[in-house]
Amino acid sequence: MKKFKDSILPPDEVVIDKIYKIGTKKVMIDRDLAELYGVETKRLKEAVRRNISRFPPDFMFEMSAEEFEILRTQFASSKSGIGGLRYAPYCFTEQGVTMLSCILNSERAIAVNIQIIRIFTKMKEILVRNKQILLQLEKIESKLTGHDEDIKVIFEYLKKLLHPERQRIGFRRNNE
Repeated sequence: MKKFKDSILPPDEVVIDKIYKIGTKKVMIDRDLAELYGVETKRLKEAVRRNISRFPPDFMFEMSAEEFEILRTQFASSKSGIGGLRYAPYCFTEQGVTMLSCILNSERAIAVNIQIIRIFTKMKEILVRNKQILLQLEKIESKLTGHDEDIKVIFEYLKKLLHPERQRIGFRRNNE
């Protein structure tokens, strides 16, 4: 288990890599949170079990067997006893991570929680910005779609102006 010094927070990229999407929820698993907090996973789970009333299903849930198998294959084969995943982990939503700060009172846990919440907030802001950009692009596309025929007509008229097929005006001689 990679541990960070108490005074140094992990880089944001490390935290972002530990956020998974399960179903429609973005979650962090107990093993990764324990690593970030500098505690054993076993101790983190004990603290959660002692305070289980603070963790309703929308804050924390245990991963289903199917989700667990998918996660295990992502981490490659896991041998029991060698730091591998042997049990389905607890998954914590953003609110669950916030609640962890209430039961884990170390300075490191509080600092890491603040960092995680800020990252979740940034991710939401980016999602909202991207959604607004996509909506604007859709509006532009819908405006341009109806103009294709109009543009073709304009080009046809321009071509006629450049290459006129007019009859000559004036007198004609017999030899013409």
